Amino acid sequence: MDFAADFRRDGVASPVAVIEAVTAAQHRAALEAAEVEFGALHYRNKIHTLLPTAFELATLPAVLDVVEQMIGPDVLLYNSTYIIKEPGTDAYVSWHQDLTYWGLADDDAQVSMWLALTAATPESGCMQMLPGSHLDGRQDHETNSDDANVLLKGQRINEVDATGARHYPLKPGEASFHHGWTVHQSGPNTSTDRRIGLNVQYLAPHNHHAGQATAVLVRGEDRHGHYGVDMGATTDPTAETIDRWRELDRAMTQGFQVEPT
Repeated sequence: MDFAADFRRDGVASPVAVIEAVTAAQHRAALEAAEVEFGALHYRNKIHTLLPTAFELATLPAVLDVVEQMIGPDVLLYNSTYIIKEPGTDAYVSWHQDLTYWGLADDDAQVSMWLALTAATPESGCMQMLPGSHLDGRQDHETNSDDANVLLKGQRINEVDATGARHYPLKPGEASFHHGWTVHQSGPNTSTDRRIGLNVQYLAPHNHHAGQATAVLVRGEDRHGHYGVDMGATTDPTAETIDRWRELDRAMTQGFQVEPT
């Protein structure tokens, strides 16, 4: 199916069927087993370099086929994080644009996937987006110290006209793909189950970063060499790969402080 037209018009393509619900449940179980071993994995960066299950999901042919429609045949896997909202908590995500603190050169040579491992509904805090807002470019943001705000810097857009905003619910195994300038938020999880999603960012190789960054080539060729090389996890973690992941996680967090060029 051609999702590129929706992406160009709305800045989002959703829902996209990626895996069966039973497979999503298996990946959830793998994540929760990893949480027992490593502690909380919510919002930890470069998780595909630690957990084979995350790397598998991020590189599924069904996923990369959609990504290719949006940024071309050469694809770098830049980052991945599990974003988890526990039931009955006040965690939320304020209105924002992803690209604001990424420091990337080409606004249109990137796309984010959000793959649901559990049901993402308005009750559980699914994403709400403003279709077409990516066409307006960067909007002014402010930062705050609201502990309930999931975002790293607590960033929020100063003023949002939410007219036309839509919820984008996902069933387990479905994904949404959105542009980095698409304005979006999500509310608290008032359901009785965890809301678990794998959030993945993809770049075209020419889209260089203002600082030092790493990535994995997952389709096509990299003719530019702007990024250091990550290794996607294909086996159980070792002491070496755990240490490397922790270094990458720290570096990625620091990289978010780089303002766009």
